[in-house]
Amino acid sequence: MELKRYTPDFKAEWDRLVNEGKNSSFLFKRDFMEYNADRFRDYSLMVYHDAALVAIVPATISGGQLVSHEGLTYGGVVIKDHLRLVEIISVVKEVLIYLDANQIKKMLIKFIPRMFHSRPCDELDWIMFKLGAKIYRRDAALVIENRAVKLNYQERRRRSIKKASKLKVDIKEGFEEFKPFWTEVLVPNLQAKHSVTPVHNLGEIELLACRFPENIKQHNIYLDNLAVAGCTMFLNERVAHAQYISGSPLGKKSGCLDYLFDYLIHEVYADYDYFDFGICNEQSGLLINKGLLAWKEGFGARTIVHDFYEIDTSQFTLLEI
Repeated sequence: MELKRYTPDFKAEWDRLVNEGKNSSFLFKRDFMEYNADRFRDYSLMVYHDAALVAIVPATISGGQLVSHEGLTYGGVVIKDHLRLVEIISVVKEVLIYLDANQIKKMLIKFIPRMFHSRPCDELDWIMFKLGAKIYRRDAALVIENRAVKLNYQERRRRSIKKASKLKVDIKEGFEEFKPFWTEVLVPNLQAKHSVTPVHNLGEIELLACRFPENIKQHNIYLDNLAVAGCTMFLNERVAHAQYISGSPLGKKSGCLDYLFDYLIHEVYADYDYFDFGICNEQSGLLINKGLLAWKEGFGARTIVHDFYEIDTSQFTLLEI
C-alpha cells in the first residue's frame, strides 16, 4: 500500500473513486467539498495498491486531530467496490501509520450510514471494534425504507394532509425556488426560533445546485401564491435525503408542510430505496427533539443510527493479520 496527500492534480482520479466507492456520496466530490475550502484545512488522503487508487479519506485537520470531515455531514474511508476485508484492513492500517508518523494522534470519523452503501461495507465496523475505537457520538436519523411494507401515517398527519388538500396550493420545483425558500421561510424560521442561520447561505446552496443539478433539488409549496414551506433534497443513488425542511407558521397550521412531504414521499422519491428525513438530535446526539421525532415518525419513518468514532492512531499495531 502507498499513501498520498490529496492535491488538486488528483481531482479527476479522486472523483472517479467517489463514483466507484461502495460507501460513497456525491458530497465527497471535490466540487462539493471545496465550496467552503476557506473555512477548513484540507488533509484528505489517497491510498494506492499496485499503483491503483483503492480508497480515499475526505478529511480536514484541526487541533492536531484528523477529522473526516468537519465541513460535511459524513466522512470516513471510502472504499473501492471490489476490495475485500483483508485489503481494507491494510488500507486503514496504512492511514493510521501515516497519521501516527506525522504526530496526528487522533482520527475522528463520521461514518456514512449503511443505507448509502451500494453493497455490504461493514468491514470498517469490524475494524473499529478491532482497534478499540470509541463511539463518541451517535445520531438518530429517521428513514422510510421504500422496499418494506409502509407503516401507516399517524392520524394527525392524515388530518393535516387532508386539510391542505382542500386549499389552493401549488407545489413548485426548480433552481428558482431556492431564493424564496431561503429568504421567506428557512432563514426567518431559524432566526426566530434558534437565532441561527442555515449551514449553507443562499449563494452557497445555489452554487452547489449549479454544480450538482441532478443531486440537489428544491421543492416549495405555495398557498395563495405565498411560499409557506419547502424542502431541499440531496439525492444519492439509493437515498433521497431531506437536507433542509422548514415551514412558516402558516405553512404548518394549514397542513401545507405535511402535504408537501406526502407528495415527495409518494410521488417524487418513491423509487429510491430510502427517504431520509435527517436526524432529530440536539447537543451532539445526546438529546432527542421530541417534537421533531414525533413529526417524522408520523409519516412512518423509523430510526437508523449515524455513528461517530474516535481512533487512537498509535493503535495501528492491533491490525496485524
